[in-house]
Amino acid sequence: MNAPVTVDASVFVNALSPDEDGSDKSANFISRLKEEGVALIQPALLIPEVVASIARKQGGKQIALEVLQELKKISNLTLVDLDDDFADFASEVAANNRLRGSDAVYAAVALRFGTELITLDKEQLERLPKVIAVRKPK
Repeated sequence: MNAPVTVDASVFVNALSPDEDGSDKSANFISRLKEEGVALIQPALLIPEVVASIARKQGGKQIALEVLQELKKISNLTLVDLDDDFADFASEVAANNRLRGSDAVYAAVALRFGTELITLDKEQLERLPKVIAVRKPK
């Protein structure tokens, strides 16, 4: 895999949640992306979304802050800011595809940058195939 990708927070959270089904698969997928240097083009939303989820699920500030530091160390990670224009674009994606706000932001990044969206989110997998390339991690 050499083409840039956008990976939904659901995959990162799953990878960091060993008690969840498919956690090993998600963790291996993310490890391969890092090792192969595949460009990860992500909304900046990824960082607080993953950190908050880990803090809630695993019940601790310390592990969440460690996750924050690990995410910031990913050398092949490019974060896309949510400015006014991009927020408008993501809102159109949300309305056109009946997506939750954060899901639409990931889809908008994939659309804008021509990346494949990798996700575990059922609605993204069901509603986006006619709009962008979307699939589960493998």
